[in-house]
Amino acid sequence: MVAPPDNDVLWARALHVKHNGSPALTGVSLGVREGEILAVGGPRGSGKTTLLQCLSGQLRAQQGEVWFNSTPVHTMGPLTRERLRRDRFAWIDPTPVLVPELNAWENAALPLMLRGVSRRRAKTAALEWLDRLDIGGCARKRPHALLHAERQRVAIARALAPAPTVLFADEPTAPLHRADRAHVLRTLTTAARSHGITVVLATHDADTAALADRTVSLLDGRRVNTVHLPPVSDSVEGRAACSLSV
Repeated sequence: MVAPPDNDVLWARALHVKHNGSPALTGVSLGVREGEILAVGGPRGSGKTTLLQCLSGQLRAQQGEVWFNSTPVHTMGPLTRERLRRDRFAWIDPTPVLVPELNAWENAALPLMLRGVSRRRAKTAALEWLDRLDIGGCARKRPHALLHAERQRVAIARALAPAPTVLFADEPTAPLHRADRAHVLRTLTTAARSHGITVVLATHDADTAALADRTVSLLDGRRVNTVHLPPVSDSVEGRAACSLSV
């Protein structure tokens, strides 16, 4: 094994993943610099989520290497990878998954409390992020009393509150309307830059990808030079033009 460059907080080499015999990733390699916002673009089904799962240690590639801060993630056991995800990473799903018995601020504070942060400090951090995402008034509501877009904002606050080293965001604003999407993305990118958080953002939307420092494009599980992503108003999913990288 050859260690990755020192300035890359994440580094992957020649990742190969198959799902039920069908290739999801084929020889994908990339590096992510510390503090960078990297968009992983491409149409639906191109392998974006699979790549984020490999980089975050949720999924082990059948072949290839993943490194975090010069530590090989691909050789870690399940418990070590779980601790890494809990202590250093955060994840935002396209569909919010909240604990139904907890209210909004408790859901947002949960990762901090699991790390041993006092309830008071965790609550303060959670409320700050809920306010920044314009849902501070929902802090005491439980998930069933929230709109879907409000639940997604709680999930985003939960990811940001612990100030992770790397935030993986898989289509994080998919359930939001255009105006809400723009505000949440600005909050997310501003927070990442001010707190030095590295962000790996999967999106099939060109407007979202434009907010990143750099874009890596996938098509059919391979890195490509060019993918024309549809704008959010485009009703035709998966429209792409590409040329294979060399």
